[in-house]
Amino acid sequence: MIAYMPQLLLLGLVGAAALFGYKQMKRDAEQVSENNRRSEAESRTGAQGTLVRGPDGVYRIKKD
Repeated sequence: MIAYMPQLLLLGLVGAAALFGYKQMKRDAEQVSENNRRSEAESRTGAQGTLVRGPDGVYRIKKD
């Protein structure tokens, strides 16, 4: 059993790195998709940017 321990640890580290990479890739894909949707809507309406309301109640252009 002890002879297999380094392989198990290495397999666990590779699995954890793969899971982390997958989650990061999924998050980045969602951000790109949201940016594409927003820019598509802006070009469809002819807008120059998307306004978001700040905590002080003033509308400002959303920064990427």
